[in-house]
Amino acid sequence: MAPDDVVRPPALRPGDTVMLVSPSGPTRPERVARGVELLTGWGLRPVLAPNAYARQGYLAGADALRAADLNTAFADPQVRGVICTRGGYGAQRVVDAIDLAAVRRDPKVVAGFSDITALHLALWRGARLAGVHGPGAAWRDERTPLASAESLHAAMTSTEPVTVRAVEGEETFGVRVGGRATGRLLGGNLCLVVASLGTPDMPDLTGAVLLLEDVQEPPYKVDRMLTQLRRAGALDGLAGVAVGQFTDCADGWDTTVADVLVERLGDLGVPVLGGLPIGHGPGQLTVPVGTRATLDADAGTLSVVAAVR
Repeated sequence: MAPDDVVRPPALRPGDTVMLVSPSGPTRPERVARGVELLTGWGLRPVLAPNAYARQGYLAGADALRAADLNTAFADPQVRGVICTRGGYGAQRVVDAIDLAAVRRDPKVVAGFSDITALHLALWRGARLAGVHGPGAAWRDERTPLASAESLHAAMTSTEPVTVRAVEGEETFGVRVGGRATGRLLGGNLCLVVASLGTPDMPDLTGAVLLLEDVQEPPYKVDRMLTQLRRAGALDGLAGVAVGQFTDCADGWDTTVADVLVERLGDLGVPVLGGLPIGHGPGQLTVPVGTRATLDADAGTLSVVAAVR
């Protein structure tokens, strides 16, 4: 497979079975019940992976169980989509056990965000699979209202490009360097991108548009992570940066997370667009990852080719 190839799985259609998996932290059945209600309303047939509700401390069960659920979903020809219940922590512990041959044989829609960034990066590395960066099946209406649901639904079922506009009310709205960039959209959660440094899953970001978002990370930690990416050379040759929501990232200092993002990203010599409602904040929207994107910092838009075909 050529490095520039991307595998776009078939779009989900009414009647398709989707498996709900928990590759990271333990989930709440009542929230998943709401997600099942949404998915069923879209005409999909959600089924729970055997260990979706398993618990082992901060993990959704032992590594072997979480890996087995992923591989069950990837191997079952009846399953057309794999929807993660939530993030948390733990996906990096199981990605090396994924049957990538099964993924390549029968590519499927894979949706999730936050810690699931580790899964998206592993599937990109091992199968060049485009992913769906959006809310999990453990649904919270107060954080992800109708617009969030419609955005996730469209990203999984429509082959039309996805366009997200910067929102003035977002804390990162002022993080902007003018210009226009085109490249593959890669990344997701900043912590997980940084945690991938030195592993096989860290993508080559040359010519890419890097998506970044995070939650509950004080400004100095965001500074530290961006500085590590810079020192590692990971941002060399980047085409642009799409900055999503940095939620609950304040601490006692007078330096804001937006200040840090401006300082650490603003001198890279590439377009930067903040204020995108992508991440852990209210009104989270869904975007494909792994497909080509156009970031227009002057117009305040990020347009991404669909993850599905």
